[in-house]
Amino acid sequence: MASKKRVGILISGRGSNMMSLIAAARAADYPAEIACVVSNRPEAEGLFKAAGAGLPTRSIDHKLSADREAFEAELDATLRSFGVDLVACAGFMRLMTAGFVERWRDRMLNIHPSLLPAFKGLDTHARAIAAGVKLTGCTVHIVRSEVDSGPILAQAAVPVLDGDTPESLGARVLDAEHRLYPHALSLFVSGAIRIAGERALYPQARINQGKPLFWPPIE
Repeated sequence: MASKKRVGILISGRGSNMMSLIAAARAADYPAEIACVVSNRPEAEGLFKAAGAGLPTRSIDHKLSADREAFEAELDATLRSFGVDLVACAGFMRLMTAGFVERWRDRMLNIHPSLLPAFKGLDTHARAIAAGVKLTGCTVHIVRSEVDSGPILAQAAVPVLDGDTPESLGARVLDAEHRLYPHALSLFVSGAIRIAGERALYPQARINQGKPLFWPPIE
């Protein structure tokens, strides 16, 4: 097997998607390994979870940096010190400058709790319910300088049920996120997905063609 790509995970909170990536990377045939976990919040619960999993962790408190550029310079240096090939944002709640995004162009992934390009930004579940959509979900994409934009690698659809609250819908979407992110990262690292400009392309043989998902189901 070819050498595994080294992934640096960026978090700001509890790190639930981080843990799904860590679990997936334990498999011998997974094409990536977790090189480090970095947070902009020293108190982030995910740092303690990552350390408990035996991974190197770093905290770079953005509040102590002179400006965004200084914070990102330290973040960039930290990732490179661990030999990181790819960056996986997993609940990393910092907007990045265009310069940082370009330094990691086509090598930085993010997961967002909606079917992009719908419901970019925050409060996605409340907005999906308010809009009356019947399907929402999550998206893994390549990071670009615009918020929640960039080539879409993979998506998972989740039905919006009558009586859903943002919390109940969010719990189901999060479950899908935990399955989608490791899958998308594996496909990307293995070369099954390639980036062409602003689109992610798959070999046609890998695509389950022509089968729509209906919600409510068609009996």
